[in-house]
Amino acid sequence: MIPIQLSVFFMIIYVLECLVIIVQSSLTVVLLGREWVQVKKLSPVDVILTSLGICRFCQLWSSMLFNFFSHFHPHCVFWYFGIVWEFTNTLSFWLTSLLAVLYCVKVSSFSCPIFLWLKWRIVRLFPWLLLGSLLISCVSMILSAIRNHIKIQLNSMRHFSRNSTVTERLETFLQQYSSYQGIMLALPFLLFLASTILLMASLSQHVRQMKQHHTSHSIPSLKAPATALRSLAIFLIFFTSYFLITVISIMGALVNKKSWYWVWEAVIYGIVSIHSTSLMLSSPKLRRVFKVRCWGLEAA
Repeated sequence: MIPIQLSVFFMIIYVLECLVIIVQSSLTVVLLGREWVQVKKLSPVDVILTSLGICRFCQLWSSMLFNFFSHFHPHCVFWYFGIVWEFTNTLSFWLTSLLAVLYCVKVSSFSCPIFLWLKWRIVRLFPWLLLGSLLISCVSMILSAIRNHIKIQLNSMRHFSRNSTVTERLETFLQQYSSYQGIMLALPFLLFLASTILLMASLSQHVRQMKQHHTSHSIPSLKAPATALRSLAIFLIFFTSYFLITVISIMGALVNKKSWYWVWEAVIYGIVSIHSTSLMLSSPKLRRVFKVRCWGLEAA
């Protein structure tokens, strides 16, 4: 059991992290949305970043509302906030994996026929991939709603015998739901992992080739792929950390959430905050806008 003062401290840290992510997501949506209004067109990468911004915005508000209501008013029913979180969390995983696939297909220099076919078809396939991510997330939301309905039913059936067949079936579903939820997140994570590793392998091969044929004029050109490799490594580490810590949280196997509740939430959303920042910086357009804004502030 941790001291109440420490629990309050981590609660404040959690709220600040959520607000930072909400501001980041809002900026992403506003800046890319303004460009879409001006140009009437967005690249697939910018569409994903805009969708992720909207998704994160809803996810963080639903997380704060659910956590505070469930922690301070545990007897009240606020399951719909949890359902929204399930939907947005699953969608953010699939959108992140789709972003990794797009970068891998566009940047990788593999001569494999599958890669060459994807390079030509990825733009046409993109709307269907986006729709598929949305439909899978809707399935996750439906399962979450069913789980919460079953929990309410079990609470209302406490006066029945524990050997009741209906009660046993409902409890079995709840036990299996965590496995379904883990699989729902593991699939996009494995897709992200494979795409990122392939992209890093392609960039490493490109760097080695440049070093073998380098001249005094080509050395500065090594900085771009080397920086991209470092960024991908950081991105991979933090997204993997977020996946693992989310799965552990779903399984409820690591900590006593009653005593370490806000510490756990602060750790989770600290990782999400760094991950969101790396996503924002992955867009050249957003980096360019932020540089212009910073120069404007310095000039003022």
